[in-house]
Amino acid sequence: MSITDQNPALRFKRPLLKLSGEALMGGASYGIDPSALQRFAGEIAELGRSGVQMSVVVGGGNIFRGLAGAAKGMDRVTGDYMGMLATVMNALALGQALRALGQHSRVYSAIPMPTVCAPYQRDAAMADLDAGACVIFAGGTGNPFFTTDTTAALRAAEMGCDAILKATSVDGVYSANPKTDLSAVRYDTITYTEVLAQHLQIMDAAAIAIARDNRIPVLVFSLLKPGNIVKLFTGETPATVISGG
Repeated sequence: MSITDQNPALRFKRPLLKLSGEALMGGASYGIDPSALQRFAGEIAELGRSGVQMSVVVGGGNIFRGLAGAAKGMDRVTGDYMGMLATVMNALALGQALRALGQHSRVYSAIPMPTVCAPYQRDAAMADLDAGACVIFAGGTGNPFFTTDTTAALRAAEMGCDAILKATSVDGVYSANPKTDLSAVRYDTITYTEVLAQHLQIMDAAAIAIARDNRIPVLVFSLLKPGNIVKLFTGETPATVISGG
């Protein structure tokens, strides 16, 4: 029995995983922690072997964050482009780690760099997913002023994904930051409208709006415990579901 058959309530055939650059740092303060990279690649490969058609959008905050550069005097547009290039490096690392585990993968960049990876083209990416490859989207949307959360929602809509899996450092959506506010209330479910109205910062407003308009549920879960990506498909990983309304 495949992992997607074990719990029909979480039977995602074609999900998109949003993985932050910071997650790839693991216990380090900068760059890519090989052990963290191998852990995530292992879980994605396990799902691939079970027939899940996985897309991934990876951030670049472990290498460079455009907003941080802008805050220090760098032009925002230049900073964002540098951040996009950082996502390409992370995507290449994840793609290589997946191939080392026997999982076919393909990196697509919204910023054309054909000697490094494939330029993003929707039909080609769809064909790769249908063929069982893990498709990794890099380079953001190719435009400044858009976050990788927006990229995740946009690519999920384009690929016909049935869920966005938003990996974070907490086990769901809270009314406030649970790390600093002990009175913060955790939601098991919440609507897109409520997320926007309460200004909850789990994803930016553009990403939530795209998910809402295309009726793509967003599952917010913690990456801190090994195995949580896989266990999300069997209902064992706590998650907040953003949908409806």
